[in-house]
Amino acid sequence: MNVKQAFKKINISNPAPFASNGLEALTMLDPNYRQIPKVNAEQDLILLDLNIPKLGGIKFPQKLHSDPHWRSTPTVVMTTSNQDQHRVKADNLNLTEYILKPLTFLKFVEIITTLNKY
Repeated sequence: MNVKQAFKKINISNPAPFASNGLEALTMLDPNYRQIPKVNAEQDLILLDLNIPKLGGIKFPQKLHSDPHWRSTPTVVMTTSNQDQHRVKADNLNLTEYILKPLTFLKFVEIITTLNKY
């Protein structure tokens, strides 16, 4: 919900499909799935919550990056977890960025504004 609100606040109008869990997200990235606009791995960014249900934030990028089509797609994890073990796992997955979710909406908007530059 915060991502959608931040997109609206800074006028990001590109198609931004949202998935409620990791399995749904993988389905959406399948080239045979036609419910969303065509996704271009070279021009897109995947924003992922580390605690996403059904194929969490560590397993999702493992599956995603095993597909050569998606391997180089920037993948950013946003999380409330500042645990070293999560950061190490994220580093081992070659994620583009590991971002701690801010406590205020204004800081969240700043982060989304920065990510929009990708």
